Amino acid sequence: MRYKEFERVMSVPRMNRYLIACNNNSRQAMTLYRLNLSLSQELFTVVSCFEIALRNAIDTHYTKVHGNDWLRNEIQLGGIFDNRGCRTTADVINESLRSLRSAYTHPKLVAELGFGFWRFMFGTNQFRSGGQTLLRIFPNKPSSTPQQQYNSSHVFNQLKQINDLRNRIAHHEPVCFQVGHPVIDTSFASQHYQIILVLFRWLGIDEKGMLYGLDHVDRVITKINSI
Repeated sequence: MRYKEFERVMSVPRMNRYLIACNNNSRQAMTLYRLNLSLSQELFTVVSCFEIALRNAIDTHYTKVHGNDWLRNEIQLGGIFDNRGCRTTADVINESLRSLRSAYTHPKLVAELGFGFWRFMFGTNQFRSGGQTLLRIFPNKPSSTPQQQYNSSHVFNQLKQINDLRNRIAHHEPVCFQVGHPVIDTSFASQHYQIILVLFRWLGIDEKGMLYGLDHVDRVITKINSI
């Protein structure tokens, strides 16, 4: 496809930053656009695998602590989410229950809840309400030091970084540029990718084995950096 047709489909404003980044070389701009899509796909696959691993680890832990139907039961009167600080959490669970209706099973409810919900299990109110035991899902997490606290707030902030990446990809925003500038820079993608790999290890999961045949992030980053 010629660049003008490609630009017509994708829009001039969307393609402008790719052109600028490639010094007005239209062929390179199209290549960069396609590689950005490829990198987004690769990252989204990794994020998706991590999201499932995280929510399953949280569910397994709280099932042992609070029972098989902990999500549904703990929004009831006297439950761990029956307090002002966890009102949004309870609302999200209720909304998902209404969506499932008679099709409810606990595994279906777990799958219905999004990444943001599971991230907030490490939020201050949710973490305390849950009994402050959730960090046990990370058997390989480093011990905190005076210089670096690996506490629930740290995990929450790391998960926010992953959620931001997930949302950026979902909204078709590029991941191949310096943030806010039309300059080729894969450091944002690389840094967020590394956060996921580290958290996989904290969970006690062999990330290389888990992502075997699925993860080509470094390969695509190398191609982008060579433009």
